[in-house]
Amino acid sequence: MTDILVVFYSRKGSTAELARQICRGIESVGGAHARLRTVPSVVTSIDQPLPPVPPEGPPYATHEDLRECAGLLLGSPTRFGNMAAPLKHFLDGTSALWVSGAMANKPAAVFTSTQTMHGGQETTLLSMMLPLLHHGMYIVGLPYTEAALNHTSTGGSPYGASHVAGSETQPRLSDDEKTLAQLLGRRVAEVAMKLRA
Repeated sequence: MTDILVVFYSRKGSTAELARQICRGIESVGGAHARLRTVPSVVTSIDQPLPPVPPEGPPYATHEDLRECAGLLLGSPTRFGNMAAPLKHFLDGTSALWVSGAMANKPAAVFTSTQTMHGGQETTLLSMMLPLLHHGMYIVGLPYTEAALNHTSTGGSPYGASHVAGSETQPRLSDDEKTLAQLLGRRVAEVAMKLRA
């Protein structure tokens, strides 16, 4: 099996739901397996330390996960047009992988969720691409040949999958958002399989 790593941070569940849809897309490719991981919140030194394993949901991502994967998808909610601090903190700790070139020549893609339509989705997606480019990864996006990208009135862009949460308290992805998230996962898995062949 070819492992495709999906690493995300989510506070209200929307980015986590996108990650699950991406995993469906990955696993629609024969021989590909989705490895779902999250990252811990960033806490101040006066807070209690987080447990080494989350109480629920996927395990925390490790550098070994990054080393072993054949492809990577990163997801984060938008924080003022940028990725959230927990994901940035995780990526900032990958210098040893950069020095060794452990992530070079692997496909990667990004996904995000915002509260509003113009909440910084595209800049957040671009901010997550920058460390991936420094690691020498191949960026995979969404082509306009996908019908959902042409008629979505919610999330989705050529830069990656996205979701507009609006005032919903529970994450509810539109059909287009689900389609585009699955397509992104499938595209990364297909590229990874071709590169491995």
